[in-house]
Amino acid sequence: MTDLLTVSGLHAGYAGGTVLDGLDLTVPAGSVVALLGRNGAGKTTFVHTVMGMLRPYSGSVRLAGRELAGAPAHAVARSGVAIVPQGRRVFAPLTVEENLRIAAPRRDGPWTVERVYELMPRLAERRANRGDQLSGGEQQMLAIGRALLRGPRLLLLDEPSDGLAPAVVDQVAEVLERLRDDGISAVLVEQDLHLAFRLADEVVVMSKGRIVHRGPTAEFRSDRRRAHALLGVA
Repeated sequence: MTDLLTVSGLHAGYAGGTVLDGLDLTVPAGSVVALLGRNGAGKTTFVHTVMGMLRPYSGSVRLAGRELAGAPAHAVARSGVAIVPQGRRVFAPLTVEENLRIAAPRRDGPWTVERVYELMPRLAERRANRGDQLSGGEQQMLAIGRALLRGPRLLLLDEPSDGLAPAVVDQVAEVLERLRDDGISAVLVEQDLHLAFRLADEVVVMSKGRIVHRGPTAEFRSDRRRAHALLGVA
């Protein structure tokens, strides 16, 4: 399988401090890779660096062979990367419709507002409601829809279950499963192992800014001793 994203020797951090310490990672086209790790491992820093929200000290970030390391976020987005950020960050004063319309590109693309509504009918029902009138789950769906409207080749999902009740996480998971089944490529940063195992083809574990494990989801899921050693869970 051809790799869509190739990250090599990536060093990045904040105020001169190092968080990502020579990180290497590939994401095959059409694959969902779950990026797991304890708090402080560098997962969100990785997402922000790939997205161009944080400039790396050194290293390479290639999307389908195109170098993106150091490019600003708007250039990375135009290249085909979209982010669903932790905390959702919808525009509270704007309606669902307005949040989606401002994200929609001016040119024709694979995703339209109408197609987002077809994927997530609840958003269509709430299209006239402001962002601050939505539930957490509805805001998460709106954040996903906003990212899809960019027509991404690669989707970066940063803790999509954060702050959501289990029943709502299940609804979000159903949406993401449909996207996966349609062949979208994604990096899923997640603390909820049930969600990660449900969606991901492969599990990657980070520790101290490096990749310390990679393997098929089913293999990792069945090895409780390894999961406990790497993540501190039973």
